[in-house]
Amino acid sequence: MNGLELDQHYMKMAIEEANKAAAKGEVPIGAVIVRDGEVIARAHNLRETTQNAVTHAELLAIQQACEELGSWRLENTILYVTLEPCPMCAGAILQSRIPRVVYGARDVKAGSVDSLYRLLNDDRFNHQCVVKENVLADECGGLLTQFFRGLREKKKKRKLL
Repeated sequence: MNGLELDQHYMKMAIEEANKAAAKGEVPIGAVIVRDGEVIARAHNLRETTQNAVTHAELLAIQQACEELGSWRLENTILYVTLEPCPMCAGAILQSRIPRVVYGARDVKAGSVDSLYRLLNDDRFNHQCVVKENVLADECGGLLTQFFRGLREKKKKRKLL
């Protein structure tokens, strides 16, 4: 597989995680961390389930990868995530020293990699990441569009009752 095919392969795994989140009524965001061609962590959003603001897919995957490697330094890894990371997740990515991030859809409301801020490429930090965006972006964005459309329809039905 070439580079794009590999990125798409792992992004499909992140999409599987996002679908797990959606099945639980969570915002469908999934993340996968890969090291040397091996998946070392997989996670999806669990904020509603846990009622904990920090249980974003990226943070859960980072925590799992740190446990797997026995280190807070996630050097030589790649994070695949279906949505552009928020400021909190971008900070955790920098702190854990992940060198490469691949994401699907942009987040124009909270994205801190390209949309609102460029935290992962700010040379004022002691670590920067190589970033690739728009990998399977339509599929990743479509999950979110479908999820929020469904929420609006449920809300509308409740108002009619």
